[in-house]
Formats: sequence, C-alpha cells, structure tokens
Amino acid sequence: MTSAGGDSAGRAGPPGGQSPERPRPPATSPVVTKTVRLLVPFVVTFGLFTMFHGTASVGGGFQGGVVVAAGGIAIAFTFGIDQTREWLGGPGITAVAASGVLVFALVALGALVFGGTFLDLSAYPVEKAVVYGVELVELGIGATVAATVLVLFLQLGRGAER
Repeated sequence: MTSAGGDSAGRAGPPGGQSPERPRPPATSPVVTKTVRLLVPFVVTFGLFTMFHGTASVGGGFQGGVVVAAGGIAIAFTFGIDQTREWLGGPGITAVAASGVLVFALVALGALVFGGTFLDLSAYPVEKAVVYGVELVELGIGATVAATVLVLFLQLGRGAER
C-alpha cells in the first residue's frame, strides 16, 4: 500500500506522487486541447492582421510577432514544451528569425538598384511602393520577433519539464 505522494516502498515523495526525474505530462484535458486547436489559428490570424495594419493603425511587426508567439506558447502549454520544441525547433525557426533581417536588407538595398537611396521606398517603380515596402518590412520584423520569443520561451522552458 502506498501513501499519498509516496512510492510502493512507503517512502515519502514529492506532492502529487511524481518523482523529480519524471517530466510532468502536458494538459490531457480534451477541452483544453480542442480549445487551443480551435483558437490558435485565430490568434495567428490576428497577429498577421496586426503586422499588416501597422502602417494605417495601431500595430506593427513587433506587436503582431508577439501575438503570433503567444499562439505558439499556448501550444507549448497544451502539448508540452519538449514536443513543441520538436515541432518548431531546429534550423527552421532559426531561418524564420533570420528572415526578418534579410527582408529588411533586401527592401532597403533594393531601392539602390532603382536609383534611390538606402530605404528610399519611393524609388521602386511600383504604384504604392512605400506601402508595400513598409508592409514587407513589418512582416519581416513580425517573423523575427515571433521566432525569437518562441525560441526564448522554449529555451527557458527546457528544464521545466525535467
């Protein structure tokens, strides 16, 4: 017979009956799982909306990137940090983080090709070039912020499940 929080030998263990070596399981509630699966696409869509509307209203790449990262963090809380790290980890998320810098550099230096100065978006031979250029930069910033926040969260949570 075991005592509450103990093992079969009767030794006292941590509260909840879990040993310190074994990771805590992620949320196993079907309500939480289904709710997160339902809401995360809307959270990501709202984050993209926020990124693209930074030129005309409140928002921008940083705010939208944080909202998108919040969707990823909700997934990590629901399905486990290690499993989320397996889904999102690796070179892919690093490439997404670096893509914002690359997009900004391409947009800024691309103006030089058309005879403008650095970041002179009006030099592009496209109607509404300034608007499209700023939206590209905002999307790049949002991708970098979302990836960076997720990587930081996953790295800080590395020891949380152990």
